[in-house]
Amino acid sequence: MRGICLFISMFVYGGALAHSEEHYTLSSPDNRLSTEIWSDGPGQISYSISKDGHTVLDRATLGVSAEGRDDVRIVAASEPERITAAYEVRTGKRRLNTYSANRRILQLRNGDNQGYDLVFQVSDDGVAFRYYFPNSTGQQLTIHRELTSFRFPSHAKGWLQPMAAAKSGWEQTNPSYEEHYEQGIPVSTAAPATGWVYPALFQVDRVWALITEAGLDGTYCATRLVQGEAAGEYRIGFPDPLEVMPDGGLLPASSEPFYSPWRVVTVGSLATVVESNLGLDVADKAIVIAEDVVKPGKSSWSWINSKDDRIVYEEQRKYIDFAADMNWQYCLIDVNWDRKIGYEKIAELADYAATKNVGLLLWYNSAGIWNTVKYTPKDKLLTHEGRNEEFARIKAMGIKGVKIDFFGGDGRSVIRYYIDILEDAAKQGLLVNFHGATLPRGWSRTYPHLMTVEAVRGFEMVTFMQEDADRQATHATILPFTRNAFDPMDYTPMNLSKVRTQVQRRTTAAFELATSVLFISGIQHYAESPEGMVQVPAQVKAFLRALPNSWDDVRFISGFPGKDVTIARKSDGRWYIAGINGEAEAKKLTVDLSTFEGIHHAMLITDGPEAGDFKVETVPLMEIAIAVKPNGGFVVVLE
Repeated sequence: MRGICLFISMFVYGGALAHSEEHYTLSSPDNRLSTEIWSDGPGQISYSISKDGHTVLDRATLGVSAEGRDDVRIVAASEPERITAAYEVRTGKRRLNTYSANRRILQLRNGDNQGYDLVFQVSDDGVAFRYYFPNSTGQQLTIHRELTSFRFPSHAKGWLQPMAAAKSGWEQTNPSYEEHYEQGIPVSTAAPATGWVYPALFQVDRVWALITEAGLDGTYCATRLVQGEAAGEYRIGFPDPLEVMPDGGLLPASSEPFYSPWRVVTVGSLATVVESNLGLDVADKAIVIAEDVVKPGKSSWSWINSKDDRIVYEEQRKYIDFAADMNWQYCLIDVNWDRKIGYEKIAELADYAATKNVGLLLWYNSAGIWNTVKYTPKDKLLTHEGRNEEFARIKAMGIKGVKIDFFGGDGRSVIRYYIDILEDAAKQGLLVNFHGATLPRGWSRTYPHLMTVEAVRGFEMVTFMQEDADRQATHATILPFTRNAFDPMDYTPMNLSKVRTQVQRRTTAAFELATSVLFISGIQHYAESPEGMVQVPAQVKAFLRALPNSWDDVRFISGFPGKDVTIARKSDGRWYIAGINGEAEAKKLTVDLSTFEGIHHAMLITDGPEAGDFKVETVPLMEIAIAVKPNGGFVVVLE
């Protein structure tokens, strides 16, 4: 229950709070962003958000439905208070972060003096709020429905990903946040019955808003956006009843005091969306874990190229050599390694990899008897005792981390399972990668050893279906504004040569190279093979060997979701600028290199004249217009 003692120390019931009129405001430190909260009568709580006086969210509803806590109204509110926090994240867009916001706490009670509290925080880049349930009776409190909604002006547009139906898809593994986005659709568009996933991006005239949630701790389920009652309104929705562990709970519930996740609305320009860390700012602070465990890096990965049949000893040794040659820190061994290689030979591979300064990562099936996926190891992580035994075994073998797949649910019991895995892995000093998984919602701050999470329609889908290859370029330009805005994303990018299936890749080699910088992941699992890398020019290989494993800062250059995006990232005094074109027509993307201080040299990598070729050149430190091919890209290195 991190944070509750702090909350109680600053919020003394019947003491520091003074009742006032039932209309409250809270502004950002720069006074450009504000929210208003109203209590119009029992059970009628609403709020709005405006930026520079322009409405971003119209009066939308607040509240929950729970036993004995309906029909509440605001009875007291604290005075606005400035809060600040500083923290470090090694798996995101910016290593050192500072959060500054104004906070106000509202006490909501009904006629029986039962209710909950509402915590609002407004920073320069957005609004975050959550519910706190004191629950002093010691009896279990269940939240049956959340009344929170987000109501946009009728002319707003959204970039939204549908939530997949529970237990649909291959081997009934949905939802796993792996659908395509609807682009620029009117907010009047009816939501699918399953709802929309986070983060959800909206445009209101010249202002953008990105909605997500953060701070899931196992007492609440994960949520999604569903159809609201008013035009342009989206409501918080709970998961499908199928999205639970066997005999596990679905709805938020606890017999102790607890919080809801934060409802996070980042507000500003597209630069605000790309540069903000609000989805991490409000997450719980990091657990204590040995610093030498948390090592971001890059990884080779055979499965993306040679699939199931080649998870064999010699193939994995080849990919270990590949990682070592490229100065990459890891090699991931995927499904069925326990049957096709075995623990004893995996230990041999781990010893061999260690001589090459490469760490091994092992794949696991997350689930038990309810999961029809046949891949193994399976059923080893279901209990605390089982996890400790398995994690201790592989840690003793020299394994550095685990990739755990096929969760398929957002119910409270499934979220608790994620948290339990993270806590047990931390005790054993293992890195974690979740696949077939939910959006991590700020977990990368709280659990520094969580290197990455899939929750994206990534490159593996390109290897399966031509339709995904055809849509890859435009899809990739949406991700920095949505899925990858806050949390690390295991897209598994950068296939420089060709897809080694029947699918024809539509993106250029420079587009693929740009994704190595554009996408953020604590461990970046690359989709290239040793055979493909042989064809890559020496200068490009040198770029990949020297590419940083984590980032110090980020700067948005230009772009529009679905069309193109250019972003600069900084590490150790160097800037790396990456741009991709998501459209099937050539264009010029402009970058002003003179705005980067302390820079003396600029190297530009673009597509060469022939398909698959690269062009490497030195460019002047001034504003340049880079010619980008259809579905093409570029990288600039400034030092």
